Amino acid sequence: MAPLLRLCGEVRHSMVDGPGVRYAVFLQGCPHHCKGCQNPETWDPDAVPLTPADEVLERIRNEKFLDGITLSGGDPLMQPEAAKYLADGAHALGLNVWCYTGWLYEDLVSGKAGSSPADAAAKQDALNSMDVLVDGPFLLEQLSKQSIYRGSSNQRLIDVKKSLAAGHAVLWEV
Repeated sequence: MAPLLRLCGEVRHSMVDGPGVRYAVFLQGCPHHCKGCQNPETWDPDAVPLTPADEVLERIRNEKFLDGITLSGGDPLMQPEAAKYLADGAHALGLNVWCYTGWLYEDLVSGKAGSSPADAAAKQDALNSMDVLVDGPFLLEQLSKQSIYRGSSNQRLIDVKKSLAAGHAVLWEV
């Protein structure tokens, strides 16, 4: 059964949230509250009603000319089961998956990201379904218009599969 998710919005053909043409899904809820955040309306986890994740996946399935999907927000890992469901569904469609999170990769893999051990484990499980993770909080003082696919220079583009195999963060290559 598909999980329910709190959906803030969707962009059918984004070209700024990763390479190629992407379906961007903005999930509601974020604990990071970064100064200068471009989406502060996504912070409140209860601000929008629940939506069946399979409805979102069906819209992705019906879209043409996509190279991948991007999970953003808010922080999509606040809803790890829904993020994993969307990522796995996108992979089944032959699409790659990018995920933006305010948590650091190292905290996600070590189980330090989350409000409980079960929450941290769910975030780890969702991470396993991502191709590229854009990690770290947005830092206004490190705003960079030269940093491709990220807002501040502290954020990293991490190749998740290579990182998990290597046992440390491996940066994604353009």
